[in-house]
Amino acid sequence: MTKCLLASIDDVAPRFESEVDQLAERPGQRLGPARFAMLVVPGHRSQSALAADKGFQTRLRGWAEAGVEMFLHGWKHLGDSPNSFRQKYLTAGEGELAALDRAEATTRLQRGRAVGEDATGRPAAGFIAPAWLYSPGALAAVRAESFAIAKHHLRVWRPTDGQISARGPVLTGASRSPARIKSALAFAALFRHRLGFLPDVRLAVHPGGTTVPALFGSIDTALLALPRGRVAARYAEPLATS
Repeated sequence: MTKCLLASIDDVAPRFESEVDQLAERPGQRLGPARFAMLVVPGHRSQSALAADKGFQTRLRGWAEAGVEMFLHGWKHLGDSPNSFRQKYLTAGEGELAALDRAEATTRLQRGRAVGEDATGRPAAGFIAPAWLYSPGALAAVRAESFAIAKHHLRVWRPTDGQISARGPVLTGASRSPARIKSALAFAALFRHRLGFLPDVRLAVHPGGTTVPALFGSIDTALLALPRGRVAARYAEPLATS
């Protein structure tokens, strides 16, 4: 059985253009050209909307043409009124779809998909909810909109029939506080050295990580360590072979 490494750059939006540039160099150098995904937020926190930024649209289209998978990652990422412990304290209110009903979730999925696909010139590769939090209504909307791929913090699946293509946790980094940074670095070390038996390993990097030298350095360390014995795959590929 082939072991896979699935890498992504999350929270891709015009307001993070310079950070995304820095992050895009890492997977390309270590894994091969375009062997990673980008998670696009068309109206991140209602700022720097993608629809109004022609320059960033051109950048996204170039990456897409080179083979980078482009996922929709919510509409604005931020939740309207965080009402759960996870939303308030573990994700800084970023769980946009965690409490939405199906109608509102559908509206945001369709709106975001239209803007994202217009920018990239390609169908969305799939959908990933901000902070990996889905309400029951959001899950129903993702399924009804027939996204090819969706992912949670523990699995990747096909919404139309529920078929799982990859399992396992995500190596990622939170940079919102010193405590979260320490926690992220500790988990990254455990992940690299103790969890190599997992058939699929996912790596998700965020723009905020570029401002923290330790986290930014851990990206290179992870990319050097994790690919040993693994194939740098696209998210669509495990589905194609399952």
